[in-house]
Amino acid sequence: MFKQDGKSGIAGPLALLGAAFVWGIAFVFQVEGTAFVPPVTFMAARCLLATIFLAVLLVILRGPAKAFRFSRSTLIGGIGCGVFITFANDLQQIGIQYTTAGKAGFLTAMYMLFVPLFGVILLKRREGLRTWIAVLIGAAGMYLLCIKERFTIGRGDLFEIACAVIFAGHILCADHFAPKSDAVQMSFLQFAVAFALSAVWALIAEAPTLSAIWDARVSIGYCGLVSAGIGYTLQLLGQQRSRPEVASLIMSLESVFAALAGWIILNERMNARELCGCALMFAAIILVQTVERDGSSPPENG
Repeated sequence: MFKQDGKSGIAGPLALLGAAFVWGIAFVFQVEGTAFVPPVTFMAARCLLATIFLAVLLVILRGPAKAFRFSRSTLIGGIGCGVFITFANDLQQIGIQYTTAGKAGFLTAMYMLFVPLFGVILLKRREGLRTWIAVLIGAAGMYLLCIKERFTIGRGDLFEIACAVIFAGHILCADHFAPKSDAVQMSFLQFAVAFALSAVWALIAEAPTLSAIWDARVSIGYCGLVSAGIGYTLQLLGQQRSRPEVASLIMSLESVFAALAGWIILNERMNARELCGCALMFAAIILVQTVERDGSSPPENG
């Protein structure tokens, strides 16, 4: 199924599996955080905490003199990923107010279907028949999971689908820049950019208060330190050491972890129709990430 090349070994896949796990659990904390603070304020606080954590980590790992000396690739990649992650995470947090952690996880994982579509549209790549079959299966799964009677779609589901589209851009940006960059520096930059943009957005559109942020401290703490600071750094480290299709497949497991966490911790339940939709979407995600491209081997990072 996958051919090994210079990016072999288990370090990369283990890092990506760790990222998928902490991201999946984060959906629970994001749901709980909505009870205390508005969504963009939550994301600004989360990104600030991640930025501080990564700044300290950089000083420890690189030393004060080299911690914030960025290569051109790291600087461009960090800023680009920061813009993508700002809008993806903010839309995700807005949407999660109106849907469950499990559904949000599966809808967010649709970025695995959008990545090959963007490859065809933007990068002029060729895709095989099975890729398009996977896209159709994924669309059928999304219909069962999201579309209600009279062909209406939930408000929160729309936000999560938009989030998935933007996350696809983030993955393509990370795939291009991560192999040529310092992963920790790039992660620091992306969250510094995300904090700045989210803070401005929150100040304009919301009314953040320190007392509300303090009330959400547990959720913000997990999402800032573990999900953002550690999880996204593991993603960049993993993408340096893994082929893109392997990385995408492993990261898609966040949808499974999100559904399990929502069931165990929040007592969330899905009906039979929604469970069928989840199964179809996960099958599509696996299929689209395990097929080789027509006439060529799978793409390389960078």
